[in-house]
Amino acid sequence: MSDLSLAMEPVTFSESGGVRYLHFGSELIQGAMRIRDPDEIYLEYNQQMMAWLLFLETKPGMRIAQLGLGTGALTKFAHRYCSAVKTTVVELNPSVIVAARSMFFTPDDDRRLETLQTDAKAFVQSGKYQNHFDAVQVDLYDAICDGPAVSSLDFYKGCYDILKSPGVLTVNLFSRHKSFDVNLNNICEAFDDRVLLFPESHDCNVVAIAFKGPLLEVEWKEVSKRAKLIMEKTGLATNTWASGLHRENAHQENKLSI
Repeated sequence: MSDLSLAMEPVTFSESGGVRYLHFGSELIQGAMRIRDPDEIYLEYNQQMMAWLLFLETKPGMRIAQLGLGTGALTKFAHRYCSAVKTTVVELNPSVIVAARSMFFTPDDDRRLETLQTDAKAFVQSGKYQNHFDAVQVDLYDAICDGPAVSSLDFYKGCYDILKSPGVLTVNLFSRHKSFDVNLNNICEAFDDRVLLFPESHDCNVVAIAFKGPLLEVEWKEVSKRAKLIMEKTGLATNTWASGLHRENAHQENKLSI
């Protein structure tokens, strides 16, 4: 699908049981928000996209890039709970930007949030943002929803290039489609095989975590401790993160080493 057709995809909505959903002209869900708690990250895979918090301490001057806005769930969460962090959102479809603000209560741009209507691949390859971001979150899907809309090796190398060292990438993948192996292989090549996977969540989503920088070695009990702290501070459901990562990834039996 061309960049132009991606930008022109129609944005539609539905509501059920107190939850508002985002669609791109089909029944496939592109994001969700619990209406009574709009700053909550409602979907499990979206929650796991915040897993960079396990490995990076938030601090003044920290920058994250969100490639693909959706309902703004990650953007709202970072804006509320990561007050020291500046977020740059990259979203090609202007209707998604309008919908995120009007229907899903994403805040307007301010000193901690900037929204760029541009193509994600062009953004990471522009050269302007080399070694610029501490964390990058990638959730780029089109109306077909059969795999990430941008998935080339060049794209993931661009993601690597815009990360600082140390830096962490999280990517939403679709596990039961041929795109999964293509994306995973490209992420592994771009990040020197320094990649972890969460267990598959609802609707076949699998979040990959990739690392740039020095070797990371930490006891799993320390990862669990960190996850608990994040849950206590933000309410994010992190209680299964450490056990899920431990179970899902080979050669990580004694400690997390990547």
